[in-house]
Amino acid sequence: MGGKRRKLQLKRERAGGKGGGPKIPTPRGFIPNRHSDKPLAAAGPGSGGVGFQQPQSRKTSKKTQEQRERQLQRNQENPTIPFDAADDRILLVGEGDLSFAASLVHHHRCRHVTATVLDRDHAELVAKYPSADANIAIFHGEKKPDAKKVADAEDKDGDDDDDDDDEAPKATAASDDSESDSDADYDSYGNRHPRPPPTNRLLYNTDATKLPPSLGKPHPFDRILFNFPHVGGKSTDVNRQVRYNQELLVAFFQRAVPLLAPGGSIVVTLFDGEPYTLWNVKDLARHVGLQADASFRFLARAYPGYRHARTIGVIRSKKGAGAEGGAWRGEDRPARSYVFVKKGDVLRKPKNQQQPVKKRKRSGSDDEADSSEDDLDD
Repeated sequence: MGGKRRKLQLKRERAGGKGGGPKIPTPRGFIPNRHSDKPLAAAGPGSGGVGFQQPQSRKTSKKTQEQRERQLQRNQENPTIPFDAADDRILLVGEGDLSFAASLVHHHRCRHVTATVLDRDHAELVAKYPSADANIAIFHGEKKPDAKKVADAEDKDGDDDDDDDDEAPKATAASDDSESDSDADYDSYGNRHPRPPPTNRLLYNTDATKLPPSLGKPHPFDRILFNFPHVGGKSTDVNRQVRYNQELLVAFFQRAVPLLAPGGSIVVTLFDGEPYTLWNVKDLARHVGLQADASFRFLARAYPGYRHARTIGVIRSKKGAGAEGGAWRGEDRPARSYVFVKKGDVLRKPKNQQQPVKKRKRSGSDDEADSSEDDLDD
């Protein structure tokens, strides 16, 4: 009996139970969740311990970061333009002050753009966005933007990039003011072919959630762009605000799909970060029969003259009547565009994205495919 009692007592002491006597210590290398300033000895290659795996994890993370930095640099130098300026029929939904539409027409030479605004008429639009009048004139080809005023406005707003025009993407580099070439194309033999007349049009009182089917007749759209959709400040509750914007996007997708031509795409641009990431735009698109094809960084400088416009209109300054507050510049915020196509459809990529892609070197080099477009993380 004495031997059994002794064994039982030793068992209790090892387990930390009530048995009296000193507790038998456990080897330091096997203490879980140990709090000590002294690190454990590095595990060997065959042990699978943390000490061996950690350096390799850091190395992989560093490599991934370098790849992302190179990709970001390429995107900055060559922004992705999700349309063909000369051929694509483009529908712009939810335009604000029409600065984006004006840039497409004047700088990108787009000739088949239908721009829609929610405002009921011209008077309401101009009251909300005083700069809309000048943008409308540019959109209709009645006037050209004053380069000096644009430059002065950028300097006044604290833009450090004084060479914006020099750094514009190749797709916009042909935006010279030569009227002799603006209405003609040239084939590979140098023969001049007149372009068809532009069909740009501006539509008022057009709700993104109630796009009429007649918009897609007689010709459907190749690209439907909705930049920075937002319902406005309907609620101060984050969850309700997210739900309102999700309902906006779902209704827009449902109305936009029937207007899309085969191989066409719907492009939605949102700011990076919360609360916009909470909208789950890719899941909303899947819900209505769309599939995500790609995403890319939206760079405002790819659209000279573009200025982000708030849903509520221009913020008035308290300094005086008619003065505008200019502290908030949405075009400077990081943003991303998401490209969607109908399920089962194959995206007809714009010509500026159909360039051959360089293959990776098989020698284990870190060189990546030379593409300005990011992969879409699902």
